[in-house]
Amino acid sequence: MADIPNHSIRICADRGGTFCDIHASYPDPENPKQRKETVVKLLSKDPNYRDAPTEGIRRLLESLTGEKLKRDDVLKTDKIEYIRLSTTVATNALLERKGRKHALLITRGFGDALLIGTQARPRIFDLNIRRPSSLYTKVIEVDERVTLVGYSSDPKADEHAVQFDEDGKVVRGYRGNGWDGESNAEGPGDVVKGISGEAVRILEKPDVEKVRQDLQKLRDDGYDSLAIVLLHSYTYPEHEQQIGKLAREMGFSQVSESAALMPMVRLVPRGTSASADAYLTPVLREYLDGFFSGFDESLRDLDVRVPRVEFMGSDGGLVDLKNFSGLKSILSGPAGGVVGYALTSWDEKKKQPIIGLDVGGTSTDVSRFSGRYETVYETTTAGITIQSPQLDINTVAAGGGSCLAFRNGLFAAGPESAGAQPGPACYRRGGPLAVTDANLLLGRLVSDFFPKIFGPNEDQPLDAEASRKAFEELAKDINKQSERETEMGLDEIVYGFIKVANETMCRPIRALTEARGYSTSEHVLASFGGAGGQHACEIARLLGIKTILVHRHSSILSAYGLALADRAFELQEPSSTFYSSSTRPELSTRLDKLASRVVDELQAQGFPSDKITTERMLNMRFEGTDTALMVLPTSSDGDGKEDFEAAFKRVYKAEFGFLLKARVLVDDVKVRGIGKTFDSLGPSVFAEVSDPSFERRELGNDRADATHSTYFDEIGRVEDTPVFLLDKLDIGDEVRGPAMIIDDTQTIVVVPGARALAARRHLYITLDE
Repeated sequence: MADIPNHSIRICADRGGTFCDIHASYPDPENPKQRKETVVKLLSKDPNYRDAPTEGIRRLLESLTGEKLKRDDVLKTDKIEYIRLSTTVATNALLERKGRKHALLITRGFGDALLIGTQARPRIFDLNIRRPSSLYTKVIEVDERVTLVGYSSDPKADEHAVQFDEDGKVVRGYRGNGWDGESNAEGPGDVVKGISGEAVRILEKPDVEKVRQDLQKLRDDGYDSLAIVLLHSYTYPEHEQQIGKLAREMGFSQVSESAALMPMVRLVPRGTSASADAYLTPVLREYLDGFFSGFDESLRDLDVRVPRVEFMGSDGGLVDLKNFSGLKSILSGPAGGVVGYALTSWDEKKKQPIIGLDVGGTSTDVSRFSGRYETVYETTTAGITIQSPQLDINTVAAGGGSCLAFRNGLFAAGPESAGAQPGPACYRRGGPLAVTDANLLLGRLVSDFFPKIFGPNEDQPLDAEASRKAFEELAKDINKQSERETEMGLDEIVYGFIKVANETMCRPIRALTEARGYSTSEHVLASFGGAGGQHACEIARLLGIKTILVHRHSSILSAYGLALADRAFELQEPSSTFYSSSTRPELSTRLDKLASRVVDELQAQGFPSDKITTERMLNMRFEGTDTALMVLPTSSDGDGKEDFEAAFKRVYKAEFGFLLKARVLVDDVKVRGIGKTFDSLGPSVFAEVSDPSFERRELGNDRADATHSTYFDEIGRVEDTPVFLLDKLDIGDEVRGPAMIIDDTQTIVVVPGARALAARRHLYITLDE
């Protein structure tokens, strides 16, 4: 296939904890207007290659071009249109505490503020509470100080506030408590107007020479990364900018300014976010440098439009290299899967909410989609509270690589993981028993159809005998400790671990649905991830869900989602005002200005105006509370005007179950711009299968491509379970359980009482009542 045009191959790579998935599309040689797809799946870590995404792309290019490429060769990128990448590098660095040593620069007197934190007690009844260690290793307190004039919760805040002219000069000073009755700017220091509109008094400016001396000492001690967190910098960032500029001039390669990363109120989460960025970005950059070193220089040239590299951000939007950072990459991996199932499963007419179940090798990620991405702006990961927009994804340590153990008379699946190195016992590297071993022994994985990528030469199948020996040893121990009159059989013990894993995976689903007032059974289950198909039917049955969607690319859906994702760019500014009819025009003007800047940026990135949409948001809270919600407006009385207050109260009531009789404050204004990759992906799977012209054909077991001995709950082992190859199923073919449907990268177990219907892009599975 050496006739592939230049700049025509689109590559999307998702590097997970166990597997690296690559999806690529290229022009069909017989019909250039159509595109063909191909998939590569390989282990994320392997001693035979340095970097999994690079190795996967090498294999891909070798296959498509027919040209022999050595592993150490620098790959040419003349055939590549783009590479889109999601990675768990920063996530793992945070979880394993393997980030970069960095120093914290903070306003004098607040050196312990991030260590003290918010004083939250997530496990209040624990007798031995261990506080997570801070990410920074040294603190430098800076002699600088600004303060706010007045306070926003003053009942007469508007009447007492400092007034400025158009040039930002004080025309009337503060009139509230503490006013001397005469001057406009009583007390020391200049009063200026902050970005949020608040009056800021500059009590002390940084001593540049003192800061320079402190920074030089850090350089001498080997520090190359800084986090700068100054009081009230969200509204007055000049001091942070001044110190940041000086640090870069002195050679610090990573300088994370809190106000530039997330200009929001609240020092502690803003500070921990800056610290996390200084901790993670150097690690991420080091990995990306290694990735780019495997390709020719044109891949990284920011002045060249093609090929280009884009990255999946934690909020589900693609960002370019200059905008990608450790803070934005914490959920980079699972975000691609959310985009993938949301865009391929949602039906705009049916509007049935969807639960995304991503069962990977190391963990299971769960999310919910009901027409738009559910985003959170403050999360706690590995004990570190971070302010940054992220998709609302719940993760539990239960996946194909989760280690199995018998502890204190109980079956346990996870949280420890075998990972990719050494991997489960069947990976031929002497690894521990894992969920994958259990599925293999139960017949839910078929070695003949599983990728032969194991062993020293990466050409051997799964080792079922290694799994069997390890389980037989474990079964002896379990039966020895059991008080049952009869011993448990091997299948019963192995399936017991699967039941524990399934219940563990259900836990975060219930937290996203029932704990928030949604009925779990009213959802559709979109199953994906390499191990998702082996568990989907049983998990749906546990939750009372009747419909399951399994995309044809479900095992690599996080990579496929990158191909569908939109480019995102957003701007945010702090605010400090009450929401009222008098402040609405000013807020609308600020949103207009941000929207204009967002559109200009996306147009500069190559998107025409008809491919750009914007979302205007306000971060709002009731006076006297500290819980703000970022809301989109609703139309007021059909007049087209933005009514943020009604939207806020609706969301607040849904979240907390009550409303307060208090004024509503606006903490932030934000505009998110989206550059659309696709106008439409065609009719949904629900519209497809409900069309009167859609023909269903039930396949008998005589049409199976093979049979395999498989264990099922309640009915036991079915020796001649039919095995169908997904690629051979035509649209409209229907398979009744018990059965298995397999392709090169996934196995879908169809339990008794379930029916799997082959649609254009999905397997549409329904469970009997």
